[in-house]
Amino acid sequence: MNKKELEAIIPHRNSMLLIDEAVKTGDNTSEGKKYITGEEWFLDGHFPGNPVVPGVILCEIMAQSSAVIMADVSAESIPFFTGIEKAKFKGQVKPGDTLDIKCELTKSRGMFYFITGKGYVNGKLCVQADFSFALVPKDKVQN
Repeated sequence: MNKKELEAIIPHRNSMLLIDEAVKTGDNTSEGKKYITGEEWFLDGHFPGNPVVPGVILCEIMAQSSAVIMADVSAESIPFFTGIEKAKFKGQVKPGDTLDIKCELTKSRGMFYFITGKGYVNGKLCVQADFSFALVPKDKVQN
């Protein structure tokens, strides 16, 4: 999926649509990519002279990549983040890097989905976390 296709399954738009592409790789898995150019808004001031992608942004990139897993069941719903657990940051992600994301659905219960995400640069694990989402019907979301 490119950015236009991703907009059909997640409500994010520029400048919060952070992933560049994603694909569902199996019933319970997905992969995403983010190309870090150095021009991203979140690098401005983090850190001057040594830009590093903030951990919270890495988590958001993984969460957006995982939305592809829920795409089939979320056509009439919006996936809302309900939790982040066990986040670990093991390496820096910097301009010029391609962040490769791998996500796996670990369980679902009703409207709740639980997904593990991992982010790699050149095959090296840089970030990992467990996420939970609630799929809220679009007609129940206030505009």
